[in-house]
Amino acid sequence: MITVMLLVMLIHVLIGMPLFISLMVTAVVGFGFVGFDQMSRIFPQQTFGGIDVFSLMAIPLFILAGNLMNNGNMTPRLLQLADRLVGHLRGGLGHVNVVASVFFAGINGSAVADTSALGTLLVPGMRKAGFPGHYAAGLTAASSLIGPIIPPSIFMILYASQTGTSVGSLFLGGILPGLALGLAFIAMNVIYARIYGVEKQAKRARLREIACAAYRALPALVAPIIIVAGIVFGVVTPTESGALTVAYVAIWGVVSGNLNLRSLWASLRDTAVLTSAVFVIIAISSVISWQLAFADAPEAFAELLAPFAHSPTLTLIAISLVTFVTGMFMEEVSALMLLTPIFLPVAQVTGIDPVHLGIVITLNITIALITPPMGACIFVASAVGKVDIARLFVAIWPFIAVALSVLMIIILVPGLTTWLPSILK
Repeated sequence: MITVMLLVMLIHVLIGMPLFISLMVTAVVGFGFVGFDQMSRIFPQQTFGGIDVFSLMAIPLFILAGNLMNNGNMTPRLLQLADRLVGHLRGGLGHVNVVASVFFAGINGSAVADTSALGTLLVPGMRKAGFPGHYAAGLTAASSLIGPIIPPSIFMILYASQTGTSVGSLFLGGILPGLALGLAFIAMNVIYARIYGVEKQAKRARLREIACAAYRALPALVAPIIIVAGIVFGVVTPTESGALTVAYVAIWGVVSGNLNLRSLWASLRDTAVLTSAVFVIIAISSVISWQLAFADAPEAFAELLAPFAHSPTLTLIAISLVTFVTGMFMEEVSALMLLTPIFLPVAQVTGIDPVHLGIVITLNITIALITPPMGACIFVASAVGKVDIARLFVAIWPFIAVALSVLMIIILVPGLTTWLPSILK
């Protein structure tokens, strides 16, 4: 049953069918083994039950907050602050690209949105500075991976909804790994700036200039503090935090004159489209997850990993390998929804901290966004950077290697994910 369902899913993905149809057909094939007489009962029960989770209400709110900020003239302010901080270094625009992604990570947690917003502005500038177009587009796509790791994170909310793990603990657990990923890409950019002979493009900003840029970007920088602090200290739930952030951004945008009716409507429209796509995937994935549980997929996976049960590290490496390969051919939300119920029992038996597991899975799923042949961020970076997709498919692998290196460090050093949640409980 499991093998047939996987083959059906893979065939539909490879022939280019829309993900919703691929999932739907796979679910129908699964009922061929479960019994079509069960379909009228199980299908509506699982689709509704999969999205009838209070914490999932935070997802459209965080998406809306991010869209309001992007349409409210926040992008140039954050870019200016990043430029004042690191633009004077050799290969400065590459560093600005990474630092700006760190700032954007605290706004909406969407890697694809960050790639689109930053790529349009930074890829042409990096080309003028002396970077090849494929490297500029690759760095833009790769640095956007920081978005779903540093809170807020849609992937972490989905993981929490399936495992009962604290969203606040997951958000705190993602801060250090996200910063580590940013530092790794900055180190990589230092090396490539020398390889490509890129010289310094700007003078070091004075302290007053940095302070002015920080002041202008302050409204955007306050939003992540509202999100994380409110959840961690138990003042608000993730959903209430999302609503509070939307209210804050909307009020600031209207008062400052950066949001009008047109930009507000565009934010609401984009949020509705993305939220609908995410929740449809969650609903259908819930049906397939039930079918996999019916077929004892978690138990089969546990038996497969039985030789590694004595070692949490080896178990996490095996989980990462499965997630990485799955993410190459499957949309990230559906991969997360399908794999988490299978991985969780194995991790519990092995003694892996659920927060550590959540960050490892989130980073794996995120890396899939820049992994050929299905990585969404690669296609976005190719489009906005006007870079040949085949060339970018080749150029992206050094960035994938760096991200996987950071993933291995996180696996080997669990404290990177568990330290902050442990001291701020």
